[in-house]
Amino acid sequence: MLTKIRQRRALVAKELSSAAAGCSPEPPFEKEQKLTDSTQPQAQQSPTPDPALARLADLVGTWTIKGRPLGADEDNIRGETTFAWLEGEQETSFFLTQDMEMDYDGQKIRSHELIGYDPKAGTFASLVFSNMAPDPWPYEWDVDGDDITISIHKAPMDATFTGKFAPDRQSFSGGWRPAPGADKAVNAPYDLVATRSG
Repeated sequence: MLTKIRQRRALVAKELSSAAAGCSPEPPFEKEQKLTDSTQPQAQQSPTPDPALARLADLVGTWTIKGRPLGADEDNIRGETTFAWLEGEQETSFFLTQDMEMDYDGQKIRSHELIGYDPKAGTFASLVFSNMAPDPWPYEWDVDGDDITISIHKAPMDATFTGKFAPDRQSFSGGWRPAPGADKAVNAPYDLVATRSG
């Protein structure tokens, strides 16, 4: 009788062992590997400059500026400005810089500008830091083929520059004009010519 009980227990143990073999748990190292894979942070793709910035490429370089107030008989505006990519190359730069020194009828103006592209608005927005104000002034740019447009709408400034490149891209010319109703004492209209010098 005792022998039959032992044989029966051995048979049950064998059946349980066989069933367990068909659904064996994952080895601990496999569980750890899956957990590591699922919690591993995904590599983030570095942002790249918007291709629209290429429209500003013809501005890169140093330009000599001369101009005069609207209606004047001779030039009394002179200066020099330099445009350069912030990272040295267009392909790796998110911003174009402009550093300008100007003598406007005896008034010395120095400024540093950062121009970037806003894809949501489809515009080139900039900030100008200068010796004329304690805060940066926001400008908006557009270069479309030969046409150059720059505008500012920050009281009391409210004016737009409309200009055009020469066919050889060695100069551009145009003028600043106040918006209708803007204070002309602050937004004085004037014309200028910029000639590439470097």
